[in-house]
Amino acid sequence: MRAQEPTRADMKKTRPILWILIIAAVASAGYYGWQKFGSPNAGKTQTAQKGPPRAPAVPVSVAPVQKVDFPVYLTGLGTVQGFNTVQVRPRVDGQIDRIAFTEGQIVKEGELLVSIDPRPYQAALDQAKAKKAQDEANLANANLELQRAMKLGEFATAQRVDTQRSTVAQLTAQIAADDAAISNAQTQLDYTQIKAPITGVAGLRQVDVGNIVNASTQTGIVTISQVEPISVIFTAPEDQLAYISEGQKAGALKVIAFTTDGKKTLAEGKLAVINNQVDTTSGTIRLKAVFDNKDHTLWPGQSVSTRLLVRTLKDATVVPDDAVQHSTNGLYAYTVNQDNKAEVHKVKVSYAIDGRSVVDEGLAPGQQVITGGQFKVQPGSLVSTAVASSDPAQNKVRQE
Repeated sequence: MRAQEPTRADMKKTRPILWILIIAAVASAGYYGWQKFGSPNAGKTQTAQKGPPRAPAVPVSVAPVQKVDFPVYLTGLGTVQGFNTVQVRPRVDGQIDRIAFTEGQIVKEGELLVSIDPRPYQAALDQAKAKKAQDEANLANANLELQRAMKLGEFATAQRVDTQRSTVAQLTAQIAADDAAISNAQTQLDYTQIKAPITGVAGLRQVDVGNIVNASTQTGIVTISQVEPISVIFTAPEDQLAYISEGQKAGALKVIAFTTDGKKTLAEGKLAVINNQVDTTSGTIRLKAVFDNKDHTLWPGQSVSTRLLVRTLKDATVVPDDAVQHSTNGLYAYTVNQDNKAEVHKVKVSYAIDGRSVVDEGLAPGQQVITGGQFKVQPGSLVSTAVASSDPAQNKVRQE
């Protein structure tokens, strides 16, 4: 028997039921998705399953704590002075005929500098020589008269012999005076040729050819400064005098001269003199160092920075300056332990020179101190390390 086909009326009745089922399925799927991904508890459930998040490692630079001999320098400011300085002045009056040097020239001791008109002094010398010749002739005649008087024997009076002897003595003394006059005239003539008293650098000349100069003037012709060797006058705190004196007993202490900005080394020398008294107004002692200055890097009047090597600390604990941090509670430094975690240490620093610090307390040789990136580090922080050079100058280059 053939099945009966649904009528149009039956199809109309089943459509609302189908739509209700579709809407219910979509609503169930949306609710499940909201519970899994959109509700506030969903993130908490996933976090609880994964556990607490791990903080990333802080990148830092480290350097080893070293045990080395540490030179202790006293820094200061100094002024370069010529080892000897002479202001050349005329010793006779006259007109300048010639200037034989060039300003800034290195002149040798005994070298001609200036020539003064010598004619008046040459005439005085010739006159003194002529006077001596005259007196020598008179003396010769007086000697002859004395001899004649003595040959007469008893026929010559004693008065005549004594008078003649006195005349000979007077003329002999006169010749001695003539010799002195000749020597003085020769000296005055020599003074017309002004020569360098020392070897050094000639400065700017104060007079020109044709000017009249005299011995009484206070204005010199030129100043000569000896620059090989050369000296530097500088100061040190009086509380360091004991260390300086102690070091000087063992040998001349090394002194290094730098430019005033401290960036360029100019020369190395030795401490020569400790002044005989302390300046009570400033609490400092004046010191004098001597430098060979073969290349003329130091110049009279120049201002320099100085470093005086007072002593050397044996087996000192040394770290880069960047490792030492400041806080209201004092100085501290971070180290990295075997677990790559940061540890803080309070430190005591006695000296800091050339980018290195001497640590008296708080650190031990072999530890790794953090020299860069400390501002992100806290005690216990996990760090990733990059080894920095122990030379502060190299670290500075890398940072730049």
